[in-house]
Amino acid sequence: MSLLPRWSAMVGTMALAVLLAGCANRPAFSSRDPELRRALTFHASFDRGTDADYALGDGWLYHVPAMDQWQETRPGLPSGTAIRVVPEAGKFGGALQFLERTNPVIFYKAEGNVPWSARNWGGTVSFWLRTDLGSLPEGFNDPVQITPRRWNDAAFFVEFEKRSNNIPFRLGAYADFNVWNPRNRRWEDIPPAERPLVTIPGPPFSADRWTHVAFTWERFNTGQPDGVATLYLDGAQVGRLSPRTQTFTWDSGTPRLLVGLGYLGWFDDLAVFNRALTQSEIQQVRRLPRGIRSILQP
Repeated sequence: MSLLPRWSAMVGTMALAVLLAGCANRPAFSSRDPELRRALTFHASFDRGTDADYALGDGWLYHVPAMDQWQETRPGLPSGTAIRVVPEAGKFGGALQFLERTNPVIFYKAEGNVPWSARNWGGTVSFWLRTDLGSLPEGFNDPVQITPRRWNDAAFFVEFEKRSNNIPFRLGAYADFNVWNPRNRRWEDIPPAERPLVTIPGPPFSADRWTHVAFTWERFNTGQPDGVATLYLDGAQVGRLSPRTQTFTWDSGTPRLLVGLGYLGWFDDLAVFNRALTQSEIQQVRRLPRGIRSILQP
């Protein structure tokens, strides 16, 4: 579909050339923009607070005092200064800042926002991070985790693991526990190729620049060993989980999109799409001049 308006036959060649030259200097929006807009199911810019700018499900942000205390769910950020929204500090407008590791957990309800399908399911999650790897606390730091139960049961996550010698970054795509680990093997007994993880040993994160993170999944819930998950950093594919049976049962339990578990640093422009975007679409999302707002308000 052309982005140029229709011009009458009276527009001369010179005028059209001037028009095209002017368009070349504007931010480019390809013919895929309407497709991205149709695929978008959730967007939180943090420009006007913590609640989503666009959501097919519940757009409020919630918190609980600690993991698994879901009966204590309350709207908004927890009290205190550990997590805050900082205007005009993000990649685009405002951003979330995580200043210290605390027990409270913040999340969005995933139903509708991360649409689940029992058959041939796919999707994409996109966001921006800025963090000093040296300041991360020891152990696991999950900027995003999505699950109805636990981190290793029908779950997606991206994580840093702070070790003494290095800090890898990972994508986890764990099917139902009894699917990916039916014999309940110890982790050390599972061959690395069977582990549902993509590991990046030297991730390109810095306190001085924003890094775009996206992950996709496709052909989940087909009943066949053909489900794949892919991790992108700054628009480049950096890892892919080999094809395997990816059965995610989300119709039992309450799926939640958790943000900033143990993480320290900045977080901005969270978005979810209802299909696996192509690499060129991931790159397009990364180049949007106003972030996801460019899709919602072109």
